[in-house]
Amino acid sequence: MLDIVRRLPSILTAWISPNLQSFISSRQPNLWLLSLIIGLVVSAAAILFRELILFTQLIWLGVNTETVATAAANVHWMFILLAPAFGGLLVGWLLNNFLPSRRTGGVADVIEAKAHGGRNIELKAGLGSAFVSAISLGFGASAGREGPLVHLGGTLATSITEKFNLPVWGRRTLLGCGVASAVSASFNAPIAGVLFAHEVILGHYSKRAFIPIVISSVMGTILTRLWFGDAAAFTIPDYQITSNLEFPAFVLLGAVCGFIAIALQFSVIATDYVARSIIMPLWMRPAVGGLMVGAIAVFFPQVLGVGYEATDSALKNQFSLALLIALIVAKTAATSITLASRFGGGIFSPALYIGAMTGGAFGLIAASFFPELASSGGLYAILGMGAVSAAVIGAPISTTVMVFELTGGYSLSIALLLTVSIAVGINMAVHGRSFFQWQLEGRGFNMQDGPHRFMARNTLVGSFMTPLGEDESNVRDIEEQETVLRPDTNLETALRIFDDGGHSRLPVVGAKNEQLIIGWATQVAALREYNNALVDMSVEEHR
Repeated sequence: MLDIVRRLPSILTAWISPNLQSFISSRQPNLWLLSLIIGLVVSAAAILFRELILFTQLIWLGVNTETVATAAANVHWMFILLAPAFGGLLVGWLLNNFLPSRRTGGVADVIEAKAHGGRNIELKAGLGSAFVSAISLGFGASAGREGPLVHLGGTLATSITEKFNLPVWGRRTLLGCGVASAVSASFNAPIAGVLFAHEVILGHYSKRAFIPIVISSVMGTILTRLWFGDAAAFTIPDYQITSNLEFPAFVLLGAVCGFIAIALQFSVIATDYVARSIIMPLWMRPAVGGLMVGAIAVFFPQVLGVGYEATDSALKNQFSLALLIALIVAKTAATSITLASRFGGGIFSPALYIGAMTGGAFGLIAASFFPELASSGGLYAILGMGAVSAAVIGAPISTTVMVFELTGGYSLSIALLLTVSIAVGINMAVHGRSFFQWQLEGRGFNMQDGPHRFMARNTLVGSFMTPLGEDESNVRDIEEQETVLRPDTNLETALRIFDDGGHSRLPVVGAKNEQLIIGWATQVAALREYNNALVDMSVEEHR
């Protein structure tokens, strides 16, 4: 016994020392500190972003709060018609002169940056995109603020990360930190911010990434609450489920929300396709789109801006059935026009809005058939809000938690989970992808086949070929007519060429002059590159 006591320090040292060395060598303390800095910087930027939206509203509506619909009802209809068009002129000028991509950034850009190892987001373009988005939403563009804020968070995180020589997993983690802080700062929802960063951006959960992302999300929430207060985004009555016999109705609501989510996405896709086919100067597109949104808002001012006031009214069961149905159509049209017209903004808040209207309408219809069993229409509005938004963005877990945090409705958890799952399942069965995945596919990035497929398509032969030796001739013998590779051939294509032709070694020729050999690529090197990347991805996802 005494011998064990004497040896205890050495036993503990032998046990703990390798863990501490691994912890330090992987630079996790650096990431924890950087995640704290990123959380504070992004939350401060989010506050400025939100204040810029409110300041822009103040110019033409006279209010710097979320009560856009109420303020619009007290303004002459000509202001409602023309203000979004004037904002569109300003947005078009900014897009044409200051944004090289001629569009604002969003969540899809951050997902793409994650796939590229936490890179490919420029600070100047990111800040310009956030400014244009704030002007867009301030002048009534019918979109959400979460997409621009996520892009802004990713931009700032990437810019800070570039100053340090971090491994790929570290850069991706800090990218997730920026996103988590942005989401928590936008919605006052720290848990949802953490889950959104993992579920949508990283695409996996790991303990090594979880801690810094939590730090950033908490910092984002603290600073935002000090500025805006700690109240939930929506204040609703204490709804309760009236009867367990309502669960079939919740299943049916999930199915309805799934098809509404599909309709919203197809509307955005179709409108974008039509807008691209119309020949028009870039600076005019937001102006024309703003005029169309203004025309809708003259009759339905609730569609203007982010739409939190209208969503809150639906959650409180303050709208009639006819108005709820009309707002579903009007908001879908206004959001589709907004995004197709190159205004800055996201899809999440419109999805929350349309979901709340769908759920509220469903609840009123259900109550007319089963008045003794049906719960309040506001309860169904909460469920619909979560179901449509989860189906659109493809993030059922983080969306469910976010609805809890936005509404404080934790007692509805079972019904919400059921409704969300049905809606997401129907969206995947019919549409097969989330809105962000559709955006990426439109740019040639298909992430549905998994990160390994994306890696194989974006790893080039030039990264693993062996340069030509000094004693080797760089002139290719044309008569041999042998199969060759180029440095810009991707790994997937190279592996197929090796396998189809039974080659073990192939020359790599110049991209501009195929008669000059610049190196050699072997099948073993290609397989090693592929296997190493798979191992790195597995390690990143499980540590």
